[in-house]
Amino acid sequence: MRRLSLWQHRLQSVLHDCVHTLPYFLCFLNLLFLQIQMIHANRLRWLILTLMVVFLDRLSKAAIEAKTAEGWHHELIHNVIYLVHSKNPGIAFSIFADSNSHWVRYLLIAGSLVVIAIIAWYLVAADGVSSRAAAGLALLLGGATGNLTDRVLHGAVTDFFEVLFGSYRYPAFNVADSAITIGAILILLDLLFSKPSRPNAISKVGKQRFQRKSEAPPGNTRPGLD
Repeated sequence: MRRLSLWQHRLQSVLHDCVHTLPYFLCFLNLLFLQIQMIHANRLRWLILTLMVVFLDRLSKAAIEAKTAEGWHHELIHNVIYLVHSKNPGIAFSIFADSNSHWVRYLLIAGSLVVIAIIAWYLVAADGVSSRAAAGLALLLGGATGNLTDRVLHGAVTDFFEVLFGSYRYPAFNVADSAITIGAILILLDLLFSKPSRPNAISKVGKQRFQRKSEAPPGNTRPGLD
């Protein structure tokens, strides 16, 4: 009964955070839909992947926050992988983590909003985006939104994975960070290995004219050229 109550508390926490985050996400979608003529409708399905990342990120963080205290440390694989509970008020690799200024927090939130808006626009409206790049953008969007949720609600990002490479301790990360990393790799692979589109040397109008000239009878050739 106690375990059931704990899971109910976790689910309520996740739903509570999602409800508070949803207006921000819908605001960006609303701005995008104002220019609906620019949106590629077949790309909207990638937003499902974005929402899945946001939900899984918040669910995993809520579980850590509800069950452990900050500073908690648990070994999963000896000297390799650890579960931790840490807060990062800064950005990746704990940059700005030691800053207590509210202006830094507001600047990071504003910067995140700008980045999310750019990624969302590029995902649904830009031309020439492959499926691999679209998946990468969707993961980037979900990861950025997940970490933004923490900044808005708690003032810091919750991290819970820690990995050791020999004597090097990789900075703690979370599901959103993992999605951002995988998304960036997919986009990089797309840039390196995507096939260049064939140049469209002849426009549709020019191609039609060329076809009409080639189908014209021989008698229509200009005199004096024989």
